[in-house]
Amino acid sequence: MVHLTRICYRKYGNFLDNLRLYVRGGSGGMGLPRLGGQGGDGGHVFVVASKDMTLKRVKDKYPHRRFVAGSGQNSSVKALKGERGKDCSILAPVGITVTTDDGRVIGHLNAPGESVKVATGGSGGSFHSLFNPSKAKPKHIRLDLKLIADMGLVGFPNAGKSSLLTAISNATPQIANYAFTTLKPEIGKVMYRDHKQISVADLPGLIEGAHLNRGMGHKFLKHVERTKQLLFVVDVGGFQLASKTPFRSAFEAVQLLTKELELYKEELVSKPALLVVNKMDLPGAEEKLEELKIQLQNPEEFSGLLDDDMIPKEYINFKHILPVSALTGFGIEHLKNSIRQSIDEDAEIKHKAILQEKLQELRQQF
Repeated sequence: MVHLTRICYRKYGNFLDNLRLYVRGGSGGMGLPRLGGQGGDGGHVFVVASKDMTLKRVKDKYPHRRFVAGSGQNSSVKALKGERGKDCSILAPVGITVTTDDGRVIGHLNAPGESVKVATGGSGGSFHSLFNPSKAKPKHIRLDLKLIADMGLVGFPNAGKSSLLTAISNATPQIANYAFTTLKPEIGKVMYRDHKQISVADLPGLIEGAHLNRGMGHKFLKHVERTKQLLFVVDVGGFQLASKTPFRSAFEAVQLLTKELELYKEELVSKPALLVVNKMDLPGAEEKLEELKIQLQNPEEFSGLLDDDMIPKEYINFKHILPVSALTGFGIEHLKNSIRQSIDEDAEIKHKAILQEKLQELRQQF
């Protein structure tokens, strides 16, 4: 018997749901005492929601993550009132919460074009300040993607996701033996003895071509983006969506799911992922599971089973491969423990990354 629990410790940050930025408004301009001239105010810094942005793109485009608005112009004989400094706009994805470094909420961005001011420019020098300008205070802010759940169930219709959610949590989703039972996310809470709770979302059923907005399409994939981790669910016996569509083995189902996520937004497949192989109560399930494990251990060797357009650029290394039966309860406790372990590991990695970032910042100050 081949035993495979393939663990991949991904560096937190391949898929970003949190980004820390340095922001500072522009300094005010000098006043002109002998003529009573007033310096221009410094520009402000805004975070603006944009439909096509992701936090990863913000990080890649601005590796230093420093955003400073323009300074106000000094008062002069030619222009007694100095021009105001240029504002700085940070384009960010829709669906984020902007907070201070210590977690206080500054604002929410829920639609394209919405904005929130995160740094105010300094005042220009004037009579009231003895014509001396003020400097804006630097600060750190955080952009947090608003998550709907810790874990998102990803699977083709009738893979048993709704039954699985019922088995591991307090949710009571609609369950039926036909495709597209789930039309909107159903959130369940997995409860642990120490009162820890982990939220799991049963997302609307995915179909081939979802990246082209077929079926639930982009609506489904948008929900996937707003979960910390992915819980792939496949039927050990494979599936066939309709009589006119091809039969897909469990291995093909995994790669098709991966490909759909990749085509919609490539960084989605860099999220930590677990694989649940469901319906282990069916005849011949053990043999099919062992075949699937061998295929997943060396997916390149079995790529010939897939059409060229089904092959993902990068195969997912699942942190755990978990055989279960949502019907009989087989493997459910092990699954719950694995979910807890995976979430806790990533929280620890994230915490260490934040501490390292702050430590590096302190070193640069001395």
